Amino acid sequence: MRRLRSSTVVLGGMGVLAATITACGSEPDKRCVDPVTREKLPSYECESGSSTRGSYYYGGRVANGTVSGGSFDKSAVDTGGFGCSGSGGG
Repeated sequence: MRRLRSSTVVLGGMGVLAATITACGSEPDKRCVDPVTREKLPSYECESGSSTRGSYYYGGRVANGTVSGGSFDKSAVDTGGFGCSGSGGG
């Protein structure tokens, strides 16, 4: 039977740890959206300092120019990922 070198085990463990931390700490997708029609807008429509008509929408998907499956509340979106609890990530 072949034994694994300690460096191989350590590097493999570090990779799993890095993937776990990255997945749990990642931000959900953020899109600029018209809050009434849920139409996807250019990002400058959500920037502060001008008369904007958009709001940021987190998570979900875009189909035919409109978003669905996410939320305007960032904390309500679960980023998921390996090793995360079901309470919205880490």
